[in-house]
Amino acid sequence: MASNRPAQNPSYAPAGTEVIDLDRRSEEGTWEEWNPTAETVRPVRGRHRVTKQRGGGLARSSTVLGVGVIAAVGAGGMATAQTSKPPVSISLPDLSSVTESAKALVGDDSGDKADTPARTVAAPFTGVGLTNADTAAGTKDAGEALRDRIMRQAEAQQDQVDSAAAKAAEAAAAKQAASAAEEAEKKAADAKEKAEAEAKQKAAAKKLAELAKQFTLPTSSYTITSTFGQAGSMWSSGYHTGLDFAAPTGTLIKAVHSGTITQAGWAGSYGYRTILTLDDGTELWFCHQSSISVSVGQKVSTGEVIGRVGATGNVTGPHLHLEVHPGGAATGIDPMAWLQGKGLHP
Repeated sequence: MASNRPAQNPSYAPAGTEVIDLDRRSEEGTWEEWNPTAETVRPVRGRHRVTKQRGGGLARSSTVLGVGVIAAVGAGGMATAQTSKPPVSISLPDLSSVTESAKALVGDDSGDKADTPARTVAAPFTGVGLTNADTAAGTKDAGEALRDRIMRQAEAQQDQVDSAAAKAAEAAAAKQAASAAEEAEKKAADAKEKAEAEAKQKAAAKKLAELAKQFTLPTSSYTITSTFGQAGSMWSSGYHTGLDFAAPTGTLIKAVHSGTITQAGWAGSYGYRTILTLDDGTELWFCHQSSISVSVGQKVSTGEVIGRVGATGNVTGPHLHLEVHPGGAATGIDPMAWLQGKGLHP
């Protein structure tokens, strides 16, 4: 079958180029086309099918061959097929035709290395985006400057986060310290108030103890039968005006505190009554006595006997009726509270 490609003619190739015959024989001795086309490929019978080559340009086998040629050139200049076939010569381009700029880019190692100038450091990719501060700092590469700015911004943000965390920790510590100080101050104030209350209580108790030495109950071996303010028809005022100490007739009646006897004698419904006026003007009335042991104008001291328990006047039985009239007032106050205020507890 005749080939469709032009006959092998040296005048067909460009001038100065060695012609390489790429046709080879098959093992059966027939000639086969190295770069077949769709028109020259014989149909294959049977199950096998041959994929048609894509139109336009060389086949993949040519591409592979071209890559192999380039690799061979880079390795040493002449490619040698590792087959039983004779080597095929390949023409190499003249490096003298390559421009000086291309030599500078790829490097020319064919000459003396001592005469070859050292390669210079590549210039920065771009200077777009450089600021005056970057230029003053000696930065000439925009990418490096951007990286530095990003790093500085990240460090600044981290510093802000650390500063905010430190301030929050300081605020929490200050708040906790203030709360602890406030609590401690409150505890101290409560303790002080409690101590002051205890001190006042102790002072009052001491004063009452001192008063108790100056005051005494009017009688002994008694029973409280009626208290101040009790209502009833037995009393002309409608209520009880004093404190009753029930005791056997003849029981001694003593001066509650030192003072002066201002009245001693019969007093109607009160029976025999003695009035003791204290130094502050308070009058103490001792009523229903069976006998009186003092006289008007007499000075008496605490615990001195002034009479005896009886049942004179408006009574139902022997007892001492005690009334307290501050400042000599006509209306008396509760004798129980007054005695308790003097440290006495009937």
